[in-house]
Amino acid sequence: MTKRLQPLGTRLRAVSIALAMAIVLVPTVVSTRSAQAQTFTVLYSFTGGSDGGEPTATLVRDAKGNLCGTTLVGGTSGVGTVFTLDKSGKEAVLHAFTGGSDGGYPEAGLVRDAAGDLYGTTEYGGSSNCTLGCGVAFELNKAGKETVLHSFTGSPDGKYTSAGLVQDSADNLYGTTPDGGASDAGVVFKVAKHGKETVLYSFTGGDDGGNPFAGLIRDSAGNLYGTTTYGGDLKCNNGYGCGTVFKLGKTGKETVLYSFTESPDGAYPYAGLVRDTKGNLYGTTFFGGASGAGTVFKVDKTGKETVLYSFTGGSDGKYPYAGLLRDTKGNLYGTTEYGGASSNGTLFKLDTSGTETVLHSFTGGSDGGLPIAGLILDASGNLYGAAQSGGDGGGTVFELTP
Repeated sequence: MTKRLQPLGTRLRAVSIALAMAIVLVPTVVSTRSAQAQTFTVLYSFTGGSDGGEPTATLVRDAKGNLCGTTLVGGTSGVGTVFTLDKSGKEAVLHAFTGGSDGGYPEAGLVRDAAGDLYGTTEYGGSSNCTLGCGVAFELNKAGKETVLHSFTGSPDGKYTSAGLVQDSADNLYGTTPDGGASDAGVVFKVAKHGKETVLYSFTGGDDGGNPFAGLIRDSAGNLYGTTTYGGDLKCNNGYGCGTVFKLGKTGKETVLYSFTESPDGAYPYAGLVRDTKGNLYGTTFFGGASGAGTVFKVDKTGKETVLYSFTGGSDGKYPYAGLLRDTKGNLYGTTEYGGASSNGTLFKLDTSGTETVLHSFTGGSDGGLPIAGLILDASGNLYGAAQSGGDGGGTVFELTP
């Protein structure tokens, strides 16, 4: 077992690691049911060519109902795009990355400011300190002009930015890198409005956590919350740890709220968190749990972790890579990369009683397959997301109406 995964293609490598580590466990009794009548619609199918391919990130939606996102590959140089999709299903590429100074292979989603400008990261491109570049943080204005806010160099500022950004009221941006920093175990960083980058915390890969693949959330006091995929309890995973949930205060003090142990609590959280009004945090682990197929968890303000659902790896889903969406009633929505009726992933709902409902089971065909992106919800209760494969060969953008 290696300490961590290489950035590009982490999803597939994670599956092979999970399979290699899997042991036969007796599944616990879980409550799951099939969805009632839902309408699943493919809004766009990517070809993997100039229009982009492999959408791996959560979408953003504007007030007019237009969707915007990134594709990991495709575009004119084959290294990814930023795209928009209007209500009629017309797709337009706002920016096609070249893999050079402008960045390449954007794995994360975008954040939009009040003016309509977009901010994001790319995993590669930028500084030549890394073979394919160490990644960039960028701004894309409404006209499609890209500005590189920061080009990562590896040390001490981090490298291979696979997560999206969160913005404060002063237009500062916050994010993570899974690699680089003082110990090559990743960092939490801040990029000021005019592009100055500051490392807020550099992980050691020890009990403080290591290799944060996910983005951050921010509370009203300015504290940041996130996950690390490794580190934490070093008795887990042959001394490398099974990941943590952490808090980073405004002074830069890091607090581990919870360290995963694999069973029954889960292991390897690749996704970020959502937070309710009481300060409870919710997320997913890619592996671990009662059946080794991942979990949905809650961590309260005291650091107590509760497994809300443990996937069996069958029709209910397997290996949730993406984070969760929480509605006003407390229901949670997410995706699993594998499992389901065709082993191509699921879209699921988990209600407040812990009952899981599979809202859609992907076939890997025209509807898409292997979804690792999170979901968004509109005011009417419609869900929007992306699947990285299937469709016309390059993945899909979809809508699920209640």
